[in-house]
Amino acid sequence: MTSDNDRRRGLLARLRERPAARSRGRRRLGAAVRLIAALMLAGGAYTVFAPGAQAQDNPQLTGAAAEGKALFDVSCVTCHGRNAQGVEGRGPSLIGVGEASVEFQVSSGRMPMARQEAQAHRKPPVFTDEQTRQLAQYIQELGGGPVVPEGDDLGEDGNIASGGELFRINCSQCHAFGGGGGALSSGKFAPSLHPATDRQIYAAMLSGPQNMPVFGDNQLRPEQKADIIAYIQETLKHDQDPGGFNLGRYGPSTEGLAIFLVGIVALVFASLWIAGKS
Repeated sequence: MTSDNDRRRGLLARLRERPAARSRGRRRLGAAVRLIAALMLAGGAYTVFAPGAQAQDNPQLTGAAAEGKALFDVSCVTCHGRNAQGVEGRGPSLIGVGEASVEFQVSSGRMPMARQEAQAHRKPPVFTDEQTRQLAQYIQELGGGPVVPEGDDLGEDGNIASGGELFRINCSQCHAFGGGGGALSSGKFAPSLHPATDRQIYAAMLSGPQNMPVFGDNQLRPEQKADIIAYIQETLKHDQDPGGFNLGRYGPSTEGLAIFLVGIVALVFASLWIAGKS
């Protein structure tokens, strides 16, 4: 009798377990269905937005930028690569450098480079002003970046006295007190500022070419940049050297060397004169 009761209880227990097992199976099936639905939704969203992402690889260019792209594909693509993404060992990416960097490098003749060196040298520009603006516009529309203000006289409203103070604090260490430039490490150098235009100086401050640090609007406000440009153009370029020979305007280094050599020669002659008199 006991065994019959046990069999009945066991049968009832198994019957109760079957609905629980079915419930677990339904939950797993439901989770799988939800996962598949989520994947399908993500795939649909990607399909919708993928054309927009693909369009960024071939952006719609303005007329000037399209002309700039044509120039770029002929003269710059070898070193800077397709879409200006750079070529390892030849040239850096231009994405994000902005039109300021292009205007400085191209208008001063530093680009295209004649050969790979520690630093690009200034030379007569290859492109006209209009072509330079077209190249700059292409790079600007391709990746954005700093922009030089409109106009050619960017130091017109600058304060020369304030600009002189800012120049001595931020620029004279490399470009020397007279703006004649100076040697740096690893074959690089700070160029002379005398042939630079207002726009080139402003573009250099925004882009930081070679070893020059970037002086964005957080470091030097636009009006401070105008002050520096006014000081360079009105004082350093028009100084008539009232003190005499400028020694290349390289600052205290050449002046100290000249004083040392003149002083040594004077001491030698004074010593010989004293010895002859005695």
